[in-house]
Amino acid sequence: MGKTGIKEHLSQAKEEFVVLERKLSDPAVIADQSTYRDLAQRYAHLRDLINVGEEWIRLAEAIAEEEEMLEGEEELRDELTEAIAADRERLEALERKFYLLLIPPDPNDSKNAIVEIRAGAGGEESSLFAADLFRMYARYAEAKGMRISLLDSHPTSLGGFKQIVFAVEGKGAYGLFRYESGVHRVQRVPETESSGRIHTSTATVAVLPEAEEVEV
Repeated sequence: MGKTGIKEHLSQAKEEFVVLERKLSDPAVIADQSTYRDLAQRYAHLRDLINVGEEWIRLAEAIAEEEEMLEGEEELRDELTEAIAADRERLEALERKFYLLLIPPDPNDSKNAIVEIRAGAGGEESSLFAADLFRMYARYAEAKGMRISLLDSHPTSLGGFKQIVFAVEGKGAYGLFRYESGVHRVQRVPETESSGRIHTSTATVAVLPEAEEVEV
C-alpha cells in the first residue's frame, strides 16, 4: 500500500469519524445502550486507525526530507543513511499496523473469553502439554492486567489436565485470545519418557466470547 492508498483510506476514516462523533452525541443513540456501545467501539477503532495513518504520513514526509539532505551533505552521509534505514523500518511497521486496523474488529472482541483446553494425542504427555498451555495463557493474561477464573478441570495424577475450562476476564479478552483456537502441537522428550525419545503431543484449544446476560 503506497502513500496515495493510505491517504485515501485515511480520508474515508476521518469522514466516518466525524459522522460517528455526531451520532454519539444524539440523545436517541445515547438512550439505546446497545447501539451506543457498538458505535463507541467503532469510533475508538477509527481513532486508532487515524492516529497510525497520520503518523505514517509524517514519517514518510520526514524520510523524503532526509533523502533530499543526503544528496548535499557529504559529511553527514553515513549518519543520514543510518537514520533513513531506521525510519524506513518504522514506516514498514506502521504500514502493516495500518493495514491490520483496516480490518473491522469482531464485535465480540471486547468481551470476556471462555477458554477450553483438551488433551489430544500423546497420552499422559498431552495432558502435561495441556497444563503447560494453561499456565502460559494464565501468565499472559495476568501480564495484560486480566483475571483468570477456573470453571472446570479434570487433572491427572502427574499434574496434567485431560480438560480444563477457564474464563479470562478483562476488556478485550476475547480479541486477545480468539486466535488461539485450534490444535496445538509440541515435539519434545516427555518427563514420562525414560529412553530419551522425542514424542509428538497435541492439545485442542477452543475460545468463545462470554455470553451476555439477557433480562427476561
